[in-house]
Amino acid sequence: TAPRMTVAENLLLAAKRGQKRGLKLRRLKENIPAFKEALEKVNPDLAGKLDLPVDQLSGGQRQALSFVMATYNKPELLLLDEHTAALDPRSSRKLMEATDEQIRAKKITAVMITYHMEDALKYGNRLLVLDHGQISHDYQGQAKQDLTLQDLAALFD
Repeated sequence: TAPRMTVAENLLLAAKRGQKRGLKLRRLKENIPAFKEALEKVNPDLAGKLDLPVDQLSGGQRQALSFVMATYNKPELLLLDEHTAALDPRSSRKLMEATDEQIRAKKITAVMITYHMEDALKYGNRLLVLDHGQISHDYQGQAKQDLTLQDLAALFD
């Protein structure tokens, strides 16, 4: 995000990602309804803050905005590297739920790195455990569904 730019201006940058740009009018106002709709799905509080500079948002709001920007135009691959790590538990839970919903709705291929074992068990259709940069365990399908927090914790003993 660009901290001195508004939420709407940041979203406009995300909307134009990958497109050829030249010197022309930015047409920000005509994009406002689409921006509000995108924000409503992830963090409804943000939809009313489109004119606010990003540096005035809370940490959770910034993370939610970053996620909306990253998924505004469907990416080929979405990398989420502890994207809720700096958030309080409530904000973290809300962003994880919104992340899961958007990934499923848009059918985005995503790789999520997390140290929260509960999230690793709850989200996604595959779980990889790394040990010194190497895959030590690979759980998919029923094997992932059957995995418990105790099973996962035991891998780190």
